[in-house]
Amino acid sequence: MSVKIQNSPNRAAFDVQASQDLRSQFQKDPQAGLKAAAQQFETLFLQMVLKSMRDTVPADGLLQSDQTRFYNSLLDQQMAQNMASSGNGIGFARLIEQQLGQHLAGEASGETGGDISAILAGKGLPLDLPVARNLQYREVLSSLPTSAAYAAQTVTGPQGSTEAPASARDFVNQVWPHAVEASRSTGIPPQFLVAHSALESGWGKSEIRNPDGSSAHNLFGIKAGKSWTGATVDTVTTEYVDGKPQQVVEKFRAYGSYAEAFRDYAGLLRNSPRYSGVIGSQDGTEFARRLQQAGYATDPMYADKLARIINGPTLRQALIG
Repeated sequence: MSVKIQNSPNRAAFDVQASQDLRSQFQKDPQAGLKAAAQQFETLFLQMVLKSMRDTVPADGLLQSDQTRFYNSLLDQQMAQNMASSGNGIGFARLIEQQLGQHLAGEASGETGGDISAILAGKGLPLDLPVARNLQYREVLSSLPTSAAYAAQTVTGPQGSTEAPASARDFVNQVWPHAVEASRSTGIPPQFLVAHSALESGWGKSEIRNPDGSSAHNLFGIKAGKSWTGATVDTVTTEYVDGKPQQVVEKFRAYGSYAEAFRDYAGLLRNSPRYSGVIGSQDGTEFARRLQQAGYATDPMYADKLARIINGPTLRQALIG
């Protein structure tokens, strides 16, 4: 029996359950799952195009505010999903489906390698990896017509460009599953959460460590505070007082694993009223700005630094793999 899992225009674009639904239904009907995944790719691309177009419109005026920008971003997401699922997009979904459909057919006859078959069967890379990574994006891009490939490169970076350092790719591979889990409970895209952990830990190279040198797994620089009853570690950190940096010793939370760190971070965002405006953020720059406004860090340039990572080539290339 065929299972219909195409993106529905009636489904909210920010529904964090969508990736999980795709994973489970993919196993029931790989061909329909491939079609839905291809539509997700086109949705992502269209969303970025709409955002770029909206960024050209002056953002001042009486009707401009954080709230209108937030709801405009939600509107753009929904419009992109509707265009891709209705067949009125730019044709990326059809091209991707045709390209990867060959692998699907080959898998059925035992003629393909393990990467694509693992994705299609849900046994290898999880389906809720970034769409570009999940669909072997570089292979797909090389098969697109010249004009379509060029358009895609303007968003994701052309083939042959400088790749992310191996350390950044290793870091993303290590924390990505935990970011996906945290995304489900916060509604924040996992790549934003990865970027935040990268900023706080220097892509894992400057993370907080216990006195014996082992990792405290605190990737988000969360301080212990009076209510914290778990393990702690004292470390030197930089705080800004009146805009000037000062070195101080603070007590930070220590975790047993990165998974525990991401769960605690997600809980902090969900349960603290000060971060209510951060929950559900779908625009990277807005996410960074709202974190700073909520008082996550004292660095006056914190939002700019985080936004540069979210929108920068290092994270993008690391996600592609």
